[in-house]
Amino acid sequence: MNTSNNTFRVVEQFVSINGEGQRAGQLALFVRFAGCNLNCEYCDTKWANEMDVSYKEYTIEELYQMIKESKVKNVTLTGGEPLIQPNIGKLLEKLGMDSDLRIEIETNGSVDIQPFLLQMQSDGELLSSVKKVAFDNVSFTLDYKTSVSGMEEQMHMTNYENIRMQDTVKFVVGSIKDLEKAKSIIENYHLVEKGCGIYLSPCFGKINPSEMVDFLVEHRLNDVNVQLQLHKFIWDPDKRGV
Repeated sequence: MNTSNNTFRVVEQFVSINGEGQRAGQLALFVRFAGCNLNCEYCDTKWANEMDVSYKEYTIEELYQMIKESKVKNVTLTGGEPLIQPNIGKLLEKLGMDSDLRIEIETNGSVDIQPFLLQMQSDGELLSSVKKVAFDNVSFTLDYKTSVSGMEEQMHMTNYENIRMQDTVKFVVGSIKDLEKAKSIIENYHLVEKGCGIYLSPCFGKINPSEMVDFLVEHRLNDVNVQLQLHKFIWDPDKRGV
């Protein structure tokens, strides 16, 4: 699956609705990249991480043109893991300069987001005297992998210090233990005070959502959202391209 560092390996791109996050239910263009550095037990896109997965190569300009031709404002970069793609920072810079787009990066929590934030801030200062740079239209949906994933030890913990108001932290939980860990992260990293989106999603088939609501009630977790994955209720949970 070798390819040029000047191109991106895209295994699928499609228009659907956002199934979760702050824009759940809204139309979105999904661009799914090949490859991931984790192997979560509940992953429903393992096929995208196989060495022999079929993909199409796009340059930055080709991706941008494809996005613009879709006529969809919300763009979700997903995977796989988008932040391990070579030159992803340059793609974010290109997309971030288009104020008509809203870019969401779904990242698994194991990759340091700070270099990308610094790049956007630096480029914004550099170009601000020439044109308005809308890097505030680029947001991260950052996972915290709880124990149900089998990948909790891989989390890059400074990410939760660097989260911003326009970003989202998502916890997929499968037990009360996972809910307790999510509560600890929310409190220790002052996520509510940061004003970011905070979402708890049930690992499909592992925990009853009513248990999650009871946990929020018991602990008075204000500004924390319980969210079900809409696409898994609208379509078959294993259906691709939705």
